[in-house]
Amino acid sequence: MIPTQPYVEFAKTKLKVEFNDIGMLITAFTHRSYVNEHKKTAKEHNERLEFLGDAVLELVTTRFLFDNHDDPEGTLTNWRSSLVRTESIGEVAGNNGFQDLLRLSRGEKRGSSERARVQILANAYEAVVGALYLDQGYDAARSFIEESLLVTFEGILASGSWQDPKSSYQEVVQSDEGYTPQYRVLNEDGPDHDKVFTVGVFVGSSLRAEGKGPSKQTAQVDAAQIALSSHKSST
Repeated sequence: MIPTQPYVEFAKTKLKVEFNDIGMLITAFTHRSYVNEHKKTAKEHNERLEFLGDAVLELVTTRFLFDNHDDPEGTLTNWRSSLVRTESIGEVAGNNGFQDLLRLSRGEKRGSSERARVQILANAYEAVVGALYLDQGYDAARSFIEESLLVTFEGILASGSWQDPKSSYQEVVQSDEGYTPQYRVLNEDGPDHDKVFTVGVFVGSSLRAEGKGPSKQTAQVDAAQIALSSHKSST
């Protein structure tokens, strides 16, 4: 029997709603590994809800930026990316008590790397958004996103963390050397649910930096950031 009270309390205090189907919210916190370990009692993990929540999250964030800022498309795109990236929503999920409600396998609880933990939290955040949208409607999902995630936007602006390292590094290299940086996957490690990619950024035939991440895109950004920092320190 699933103890539902923690999820009911979470819905009331964090989502500020009473779920019609609390089972849907519980599913949003259920990782694939838990279902694999509890095949007789757990039937559904959160990946379908995550798929839906990702779309709702992007729409709400896009509308927020469109309504409140007159900046050009490229800037708005970079701002949106900084808000909905794994690190941002994973941190927000952690700050809102998601960790205590996650349903993970014993191995996942013991053995997850920090990178995998952030990814799991980010996926759960998107799944909760999907569950909230289905159970309570768009406005309830929008309110939760605004109050938990979009309130961090001013801090992101102030820190400059929204700036895309890949674009910045490309501008620098094209200006100074006349090349466009190229990214190549150098290595892949780990199981599918906790894979780590190593990507190199090359200028011509020269390897300028290596980056790591749970996706090729994240590893590319990491490599660009390292290369950009190295370039600045050498000039």
